[in-house]
Amino acid sequence: MPEVTEYLYKIQPTRLEMLTQGPTADEATLVARHLAYLQGLAAQGVVVLAGRTLDADERAFGIVVFRAASEEAARDVMNNDPAVKNGVMRAELYPYRIAVMAKSA
Repeated sequence: MPEVTEYLYKIQPTRLEMLTQGPTADEATLVARHLAYLQGLAAQGVVVLAGRTLDADERAFGIVVFRAASEEAARDVMNNDPAVKNGVMRAELYPYRIAVMAKSA
């Protein structure tokens, strides 16, 4: 069985106005699909956490910390994110190691 390791992908909107002026109907649909995709992966134990900064400027970004068996598998997770796949968000993949994590209640 391959070793599972952690990865992080950073996402940023490709159109800043999505944050400053609001999303178009297509962007809103794709962001909803993006969230559903991540929630599904979290339910499977793949996604550890996902969230975004609350900035509404060029510094705004989100992160997804997740587990994958290889960099190729990690890249597939990132590239199959509907927001990334459809160009609403650009993404960068990083190998990642969780150093500290709170225990679940």
